[in-house]
Order: sequence, then C-alpha cells, then structure tokens
Amino acid sequence: MPEVSPAVAYLRSPRAVRERCHRLLELGRADRLPHFRVRMEQLPAVAGYVLKVTREAYPTLDIPVHSRWGHFDVGGVARNAELDARLASLPREERARAKLDLVITSVLLDAGSGPRWKYHEAGGGLYARSEGLAVASFRMFLAGAFSSDPHQPLRADAAGLTGLTREALARGFQVTEANPLEGLDGRLSLLHGLGRVLPRPGALYDALAPRGGTVRASEVLGLVLDRLGPIWPGRITLDGVNLGDVWPHSSLGPPESADGLVPFHKLSQWLTYSLLEPLAEGGLEVTHLDELTGLPEYRNGGLLVDLGLLVPRDGRLLEEAFLPGSEPIVEWRALTVALLDEVGNRVRETLGRTPAQLPLAKVLQGGTWSAGRRIAAEKRAGGTPPIRIESDGTVF
Repeated sequence: MPEVSPAVAYLRSPRAVRERCHRLLELGRADRLPHFRVRMEQLPAVAGYVLKVTREAYPTLDIPVHSRWGHFDVGGVARNAELDARLASLPREERARAKLDLVITSVLLDAGSGPRWKYHEAGGGLYARSEGLAVASFRMFLAGAFSSDPHQPLRADAAGLTGLTREALARGFQVTEANPLEGLDGRLSLLHGLGRVLPRPGALYDALAPRGGTVRASEVLGLVLDRLGPIWPGRITLDGVNLGDVWPHSSLGPPESADGLVPFHKLSQWLTYSLLEPLAEGGLEVTHLDELTGLPEYRNGGLLVDLGLLVPRDGRLLEEAFLPGSEPIVEWRALTVALLDEVGNRVRETLGRTPAQLPLAKVLQGGTWSAGRRIAAEKRAGGTPPIRIESDGTVF
C-alpha cells in the first residue's frame, strides 16, 4: 500500500472510529453534547430487547456474522446455494474471486433505498430496502451485468463496471417514476469508481492471499480503505487523501483540525464483514473480528432513539430530513457506534459469553439491526427510521 501520513493512517483505523465515538459518548454522559441527551438508564431495556429478538431468531444462539450474505437468502429462497451450484466447477481461488465480485458490488449498491422503492423478483416475492437491494444486485450479477465478457457472466471487471450505464442500472433495479430509488447516480458513480481502481473486485483476494492462512480484520479493512478510498465522493481530505466517511464534530475540535474529525467507514466495515465468507472459500480465515466496530446506520441508530437511550434535544430532528454531514447526524452516528459496544457487553454478560464467543459482528446480526427494524415497525407505518437522512447513495 502507498505510504500515508500518520494522521490519515489513524483516521482509517477501526481504533480511531472507536476512540472518537467513545469520546463523544463521554461528553454525552456528562450532558455536554449539542444535539442528543444520553439516557444510560435505558441501556438495560435496549439490551433486553436485543436479547429477545436474538433468542427468537436464533434459539440455539448459533448466530452468523452480520454480513451481506444473509440478505441474499431473503424470503426463504436459497440464492446462495444457486450461486454455489453455478460456481462449483471453478477452482477454489476463482470461486473466492467471483464471490468477492458479487458481494463488493452488492455492498456498494446497498445505501438506503428510500421508503417507496421495491424489487419484484421474477416468479418470486416483492422485496424492499436492504434485502431488495441485495436481491436486485444478486440477479444483476448472475445475469452478467457487471462483466465485460458474455462468456464469463459470473464476475465483475473493470470494463464491465465502467461501461455500466445509468439506464442499465435503473433497469436492473426496476426504477421508474412510480418506483423511485434514492441515490441512483451515487450508486452508479461508486461502481464506475470501483472499475477504475481494481481490475476486478476479486483482486482483493490476490492482495490478501500472500499473507498466509489468516489475516486480521483490521488488515482487511485497511486494504479496503486503501484500494477503494479513491471511489468515494470528495469530502474531507487530509494530507492529500480523500478520507471518505469521515466528518467533523465541533465538540471534538475545529472543523479544519484532524482532532475534530469522527471516522465511521460504515460501508467499508460492512463490506469487511461481508468479505469473510469469500475469503474463507479461498482458504483465508479473518481473525480478531472485534477490532471492527458496530455499524452507524439508521437501524442500529434508530433502535437507540426509539427505546429512549438517545433523546434529541430539538424535536425537528424527528421531523425533518438531514444531510449525512450535518452535525446532528454525525453525533447520532458516533453515539450509535459507542453505545453498540455497551449493548454488546450487556448482551454477552447476560448470556455468559466472551467477546471471542460472541463478537460484536454477531450481536449486530442477532441482534441490534433486526431489533431496530422491529421497533421501527411497531412505532411507525412502513417501519421508517425515527430520523431521516437525505441519502446520496454513498454513505448508508
């Protein structure tokens, strides 16, 4: 990887995500944040709700890692088995590359869809939000939409990605005036960017394979941030490097200072969790999963608001839509990351599990994401989150 400054290297690390977010939580516990009050007395209720949802979904507590792969089998349709059957004749390494091609493109297409969009699978069900985006991207991949070689449809490559048109992406996602998808242009831009930085997404396997049979989760995230960093829209740069999903908060320091920045790398961490299965297919085990953090998105964050652990100081936060870089959203996301650590600790204590036995990635799956969706459905028609974000297709 090219050398970057120590400040950039730090802001790209999951350690920085955790440390900066917990600094804001400390301020929140002291009631010194501008946008949210933190009600730690609600933490047991949140952990209890997460445990209830987890036990219902996984009675034996055999919980998979939170990743994109679970979404592909939504509706009880064995799409992963369908993919495995299609890839069965390929060598192990090529199966790994093909699965990386699929899951990386799918995760980059996974930003919030908006409340009106739906995907109707041919001969099957109707799916919305993240699962709908998963099924749509899965079907596009199997149809060869991201490959430049019609004789090798089950891959994504630079020519196929950079040549993808807006019309083709809209058609694959069944976008119409009556079925609008938020952030379509942002999604297309990410895929075009992906095609410019890698010969194919599966090349990440070849970058990691020489490291031996195991690789740390933080190393995988570091590779993702290094190789995919240039595809994110230009936001904050530091020492000539586009930082991506990193935003200022005035409680930490002035906006022009690196000390005032809060990194999240949500899609990159979600992607890292989702790389575990393809890398295992190729014989690589990812270790030290708890180096990564919880994901600061609207289901996990919405859970904390809906159950009263986070209380907006201004009621407009529950009424208006906000841009991802607005300070209330940055604060909400940071508190979400830090409080997911606290919820995870409570859940493990109750179950008598260690972090190695029940890493945060499994608490999310069990878990906080599903609990956020359930409480939203109980409180609001359509299960919309309590706080709305104007998605550009590149952050959430």
